[in-house]
Amino acid sequence: MTQMDARHHLDGKLLVALAAAAVAGVLFWNTWPLYPLKLLVVLMHESGHAAATLMVGGSVDAIRISPDQGGVTLARFPPSILREVVVSSAGYVGSAVSACVLLYVAARAKEGRWPLIALAGWCGLVAAIYVRDLFTLAFVGGCALALGLLARYGAAWLRRAVLVFLAAFSCCYALYDIRDDLLHVSSWSGGTDADALARATFIPAIVWGIGWGAVSIALVVLTLRRILVSAPRAPGAM
Repeated sequence: MTQMDARHHLDGKLLVALAAAAVAGVLFWNTWPLYPLKLLVVLMHESGHAAATLMVGGSVDAIRISPDQGGVTLARFPPSILREVVVSSAGYVGSAVSACVLLYVAARAKEGRWPLIALAGWCGLVAAIYVRDLFTLAFVGGCALALGLLARYGAAWLRRAVLVFLAAFSCCYALYDIRDDLLHVSSWSGGTDADALARATFIPAIVWGIGWGAVSIALVVLTLRRILVSAPRAPGAM
């Protein structure tokens, strides 16, 4: 199989995985098989807040995930509007960035072992440093164990399939998350990241939600363009 043929074969699998993830999100949103995947994206969201907090010179006390798919990062940082914007935006945009990175790595990985090991390590690190409650510890620790076992003992095709589907679903859910939490104005409870920024900046929450959604969509489109459109040049081509 030539390099170009292999690329088209990979592109076809990736497109199928993306389509399957999108369909699963629409048709099976509230079913139990998708529940752990949704919680994993919530963990990405909260990890984004934690990483941004550390970047602006703050500290993270704990990360919590709840059974109802909510999450919170208990953090402290020096008060300023700029820091508030960075930390609050890092949840939704950070989960989209994480999903895009995972999607790119999944498309390039030959066997999927090392990306799964990296995911397991991330879960283990979060559990060891920032988790204080039993539910979050059980979920994040369980994810680390499951991903580690899959990386060690899973067949290559299964590792690739899980990695590609997880990456595709993460991209889809990152966008669904913004739509559900930020663009359904009537369902807001006043405790979203957009509400926090609205109180700090006097810019309406809906503006922040639309902005985060636009950035996330652009990131996904650029990632897909990089993966699916930017074909490698043949040797000697100008």
